[in-house]
Amino acid sequence: MTTTPPETGTAERGGWRIIARVTPYLWSAEEPWVRRRVVLALLLLLAAKLIAVATPVFYKGAVDLLAGEGPSPAWALGAGAIGLTVAYGMARLLNVGFQQLRDAAFARVGQRALRKLALETFRHIHALSLSYHLTRRTGGLSRIIERGVKGVDFLLRFLLFSIAPLILELMMVGIILWLAFDIWYLVVVAGVIAAYVAFTFKVTEWRVKLRREMNDQDTDANQKAIDSLLNYETVKYFGAEAREAARYDRAMARYERAALMTAYSLSFLNVGQSLLITGGLVAVMVMAAMGVQAGTMTVGDFVMVNAYMIQITMPLNFLGTVYREIRQALVDMGEMFQLLDQPPDVRERAGARPLAVTGAHVRLEGVRFGYDAARPILKGVTLDVPAGQTVAVVGPSGSGKSTIGRLLFRFYDVQGGAVRIDGQDIRDVTLDSLHDAIGVVPQDTVLFNDTIGYNIAYGRGDVGQAEIEAAARAAQIHDFIASLPEGYATQVGERGLKLSGGEKQRVGIARTLLKNPPILLLDEATSALDTETERDIQDALARAAEGRTVLMIAHRLSTVAGADRIVVLEEGQVVEEGSHADLLARRGRYAALWQRQSRDEGRVLA
Repeated sequence: MTTTPPETGTAERGGWRIIARVTPYLWSAEEPWVRRRVVLALLLLLAAKLIAVATPVFYKGAVDLLAGEGPSPAWALGAGAIGLTVAYGMARLLNVGFQQLRDAAFARVGQRALRKLALETFRHIHALSLSYHLTRRTGGLSRIIERGVKGVDFLLRFLLFSIAPLILELMMVGIILWLAFDIWYLVVVAGVIAAYVAFTFKVTEWRVKLRREMNDQDTDANQKAIDSLLNYETVKYFGAEAREAARYDRAMARYERAALMTAYSLSFLNVGQSLLITGGLVAVMVMAAMGVQAGTMTVGDFVMVNAYMIQITMPLNFLGTVYREIRQALVDMGEMFQLLDQPPDVRERAGARPLAVTGAHVRLEGVRFGYDAARPILKGVTLDVPAGQTVAVVGPSGSGKSTIGRLLFRFYDVQGGAVRIDGQDIRDVTLDSLHDAIGVVPQDTVLFNDTIGYNIAYGRGDVGQAEIEAAARAAQIHDFIASLPEGYATQVGERGLKLSGGEKQRVGIARTLLKNPPILLLDEATSALDTETERDIQDALARAAEGRTVLMIAHRLSTVAGADRIVVLEEGQVVEEGSHADLLARRGRYAALWQRQSRDEGRVLA
């Protein structure tokens, strides 16, 4: 969508492209029942409109009979004024009935479309790369999805059952006025409709720009509110409640200004529409009154013209609302479809095969990578992790340790060299099979706002209580859970904040054990814990590592002393590797790091 007048045509083409993307959800070749329901809904719609257009004719007949100006014999056939009045009431009832049947027939189609589109968006967001999620705010992302799905709901209901039916009804009413009375009635009605539509579309295009600005400010305010609430403890630590409130209020003030402009423009639109509609209604009624005075029209004709004009006025008012909402829905859907069009940075290659794990031998060969082309992180790193062994990667902050773990899990693709598992380049295997083969225990385990049992079971999903408890025992957390009043049904709070750091790590270890992967990635799994808790967690991690290939990424060297081999990384390059004893004996970079950390922790070297 564009904001400059010369590009209005581009925006309109964008709108039609969005509509074209929604159409397959309404006309599915795979599910014939969808098409049948759409056709049935359209037939019911047509029946409702035909009855709506015929209704004023019964009204005219009844009025003429009561006024003593009787209609033709065909009108009065077995009915009379009372019969025609009853027929008028039945026609109105049938009109409403067919509309409700139409809605009932289409409801399942609409809900199916919403469900499919919401699921497609949800899956796509999970398929996007880590780099995308690191640059987007969760609050803004969720608001875009929410508004987009609501926009699709509105478009499905109103575009199909409002715009086309409205055009059909206006055409039928215009033809009836022409044939029953005079072509000038058609000319006046067509002129009023044309002026109304042109005014509505022009002003609405202006309002769409205002509404887009209001949406942007709404998204910004929502992001700030969610950021502040997610960081509740940090806000309290720094006594920043007033600052956060002021920051949120500034965002809401910008939203307020945008919302006021939107409200003012709506008032202008409504006044303009009322002037046009009222002018047209008065003009046509004056023409009809003159016809009655001249004796060329009956009182029933006058009433029928009035009924038709009111019948036109209602859908025209509806047209203004529908068009405004459709334009807004297109803006909201455009943002959502932009999200769907965002390509994942990491994709499976054509013909990718499942990873065949025979021994879980991991090898990095001359790996080069940088988050920014101007700042390389890994500079030709070669790292071998033999099957069943534990290899630790250590080094100062910023040396690229955690990046190796992200490349192994294929959050990113290498820019040079290759990462292989049992000789297979991970770019040639399916992502699902790669992720199934690797279990990760991160530095900060984030839990779902659910029960402890649910979070442990998340490791595999289709497990029973006995397996959950076995994994908890292996992670040395079962006794703690059993001591809780609600046991495994205990709620952990948002992001697991009701548990301590050590308890969260044990839950993370338990769900990784339940996953039972052949490769274990420990990404600074104990660096956020105190020394005593760290020792306890190390015991659980040692059990978890039994029979697996383990890649440890650590900052504290004391946690990796027992590794089969230690690799020292500095400025994206391997500078040393060997066992703990060998590296100390060399008195190189590792020994210097060990001595510094030992002094900091108050330990005496052996």
